[in-house]
Amino acid sequence: MGRIHIVTDSTCDLSKEELLESNIHVVPLSIQIGDRNYIDGVDVEPVSFLQLMKESKTLPKSSQPAPGQFKELYDELGKNGDQIISIHMTGSMSGTVESARQAASMTNSDVTVVDSRYIAIALAIQIREAIRLRDEGATVEQIVSRLEEVRKNSRLFVVVDTLENLIKGGRIGKGTGMIGSLLNIKPIATLDDGAYTPVAKARSHKQVVKHLYEQFLEDTKGKTVKSVGISHADGLETMGNALIEKIKTSGFENIEVKFTSPIISTHTGPGALGFIYFAE
Repeated sequence: MGRIHIVTDSTCDLSKEELLESNIHVVPLSIQIGDRNYIDGVDVEPVSFLQLMKESKTLPKSSQPAPGQFKELYDELGKNGDQIISIHMTGSMSGTVESARQAASMTNSDVTVVDSRYIAIALAIQIREAIRLRDEGATVEQIVSRLEEVRKNSRLFVVVDTLENLIKGGRIGKGTGMIGSLLNIKPIATLDDGAYTPVAKARSHKQVVKHLYEQFLEDTKGKTVKSVGISHADGLETMGNALIEKIKTSGFENIEVKFTSPIISTHTGPGALGFIYFAE
């Protein structure tokens, strides 16, 4: 029986060390700032990107990998009959998963493409579960079935500190943005269905933390919390650290914190926070 290879994209918030250790293959997205093109995670990093975005006169544009990039990798990984699971960021925010599907239809390799319906640490949680099962000898079918369960038991909330990037990127209308900036509203959205969906509004960072913590307690009551993560775009000082301290008071100490990918920062803008948890 052949091996199972795992492929993902550069929005997964996994460190280079973890990717290497678990033999995870990454097909990166790219990002254009002005007239220069950068490859995510290769020649632009999360922290320095925020400064580049701040200095840019126009909103940076992210681009999914071409199907040919996926096909080349799939051809190589599957040439000896090995199977491939390709797990990617939500299709509602990027055409990456569609590029992977096109490539899967063009290659002779055995490829199963999974839309994680999530981003950042929420995507990483699914990849880690796939790694665990792969290493235990599970089949592709068993892994894909388990990922569906993990997805159903995960939640991801997104809080932006400014509505500017969402408006410029066409994610929300200009009228909404005007109201938000005038009233200093911090919209709280989920990615539960794979798409950015506003669910609440807070008038301060303190209210954001209170809302997210109460939602966490409600959702995890009677369950075992498996993972909690904070993915942020320089949003720790305003909201992240306070939320981390709150979560720790509930008894869960091992909170993962990652400065999220430039691809995500482009959509959310500086100061954004992603709050992720997985409980069963």
